Amino acid sequence: MVKPIEYADADAEVRAVFDEIMAVRGVQDVNNFWKYLAHDPVELRSVWDTLRDVMADGALSPEVKELIYVAVSIANGCDYCVASHSAVAAAKGATPDMLNEMRRIVAMASRTNALAVSLRVPVDPQFEG
Repeated sequence: MVKPIEYADADAEVRAVFDEIMAVRGVQDVNNFWKYLAHDPVELRSVWDTLRDVMADGALSPEVKELIYVAVSIANGCDYCVASHSAVAAAKGATPDMLNEMRRIVAMASRTNALAVSLRVPVDPQFEG
């Protein structure tokens, strides 16, 4: 089984990414996800750079971005991401009511998606484009 790579045991390439994560997030240590991903420094760098860019300020508010991340994590069955991004969403302003409503939307979308797929419903012409 893969073990986490702690900062003290990381090589310079991994430490550089860990340093960036800690600086951007204002934390003293990186989450377990990064410590495990550190076994592949190329992937660690790629995921961090892309995540940082995608979650940066943009047209969507920070809490909406986190709620979307939680929704996709629920759909993909990633307990780690559901837990970590739910916590971040709350820290960025998402209320318990917002999280509950998002969960209901995910449940409804999953249900209607399964029905549409199983019934092989064709897309209406007005939705094409």
